[in-house]
Amino acid sequence: MAYRAPHAFRALLRTSHDRGLSQLLGSSRCYSRVIPNVPEFNCRGISSFSHKGQSTFVLTRASALTLQEKKNAEFLIFSNWARFMTTQVKAPPQARQMGAFQVTMLSPGIVYEPYAPRVPIPFWKRWFTRSGWTRTKDDIILELKSAYAIAKLRKFGYSKKEFYEEAIKLYKEINFLLAQGDKKSLRKPVTEKMYSTLKNDIKMRESMWSKVYWEMIEPVVKIRTLRARLIGVDRKDVNKVFIQLTLEFITKQKFEAYDLNGNVVAGDKNKEVLVRDIWVFEKSLFHKGSYWRLCGKIVL
Repeated sequence: MAYRAPHAFRALLRTSHDRGLSQLLGSSRCYSRVIPNVPEFNCRGISSFSHKGQSTFVLTRASALTLQEKKNAEFLIFSNWARFMTTQVKAPPQARQMGAFQVTMLSPGIVYEPYAPRVPIPFWKRWFTRSGWTRTKDDIILELKSAYAIAKLRKFGYSKKEFYEEAIKLYKEINFLLAQGDKKSLRKPVTEKMYSTLKNDIKMRESMWSKVYWEMIEPVVKIRTLRARLIGVDRKDVNKVFIQLTLEFITKQKFEAYDLNGNVVAGDKNKEVLVRDIWVFEKSLFHKGSYWRLCGKIVL
């Protein structure tokens, strides 16, 4: 996306008085400031256009848009801010003779735009240098992507409180199954690709330790949303999407590992350890009966 610094700087100054956008101009180190207070997209429309290879976005009053213009604006945002997964499948001869051949994607199999903390920059550099303007623009776009994804999710009955409760339950369940080495039960709460990764982790752990004790002390110390992203599977239907939410867990845990003779070789179950994990949860918004599953872990 090409970017002209003087024009973008003036645009940022004009929009900084907007209440919804002003929340997005804060520090990019804490994405949770944006997620709980997502700007209402029914109050303003966002349109995107390209001119001579340069893309930009503008905010306009929803009252000034017709229904068709609103639909077009939503599709433009979706096409720019959601990754599309295009898969071409050639049906076998028997299926082509019998009729339609339908392929259902249960998971994209990737983590779209994995979270990475943004390095802080001085105020003077952010607002008075060309590189700072570019960085500010990038930070705003990153947070607007999260805001748009959450706004989309809310149309399907999303509640942050309920989701956090479910996420903590999944976090505890998956860690317990890993400690027990229960590969069979681990299939349900994780995606196919993540299951393969965790299965290899269990195999590697069992080669070193015979048994593991794990316990999480409740309540959790902290949980927050770091990022939200959409992955589309059909350019003609903006509702056929997967959503991925990146969460940070800070918890107190107890851990102890044993050898074949039952001797302690690592950890101490009498001591609490503060642990920080960043997990990515995924859910389909177009499959009936879909539920949240772990699709990735991020190590910083």
